Amino acid sequence: MKCFLKKTLAVCLIGLGLGILLVLLLPVSGWLFIIGLTIVCVGLMWLAC
Repeated sequence: MKCFLKKTLAVCLIGLGLGILLVLLLPVSGWLFIIGLTIVCVGLMWLAC
């Protein structure tokens, strides 16, 4: 059950990060793009471990 919750949270993080990246695809502000990229990376690392 704990593993399932962990994976669900990771997928949510990846989805959130991708959403931020898609909304800001025209990178007006680079720091928001970096935040989105970081969230996706954290989600992927979480999913991998």
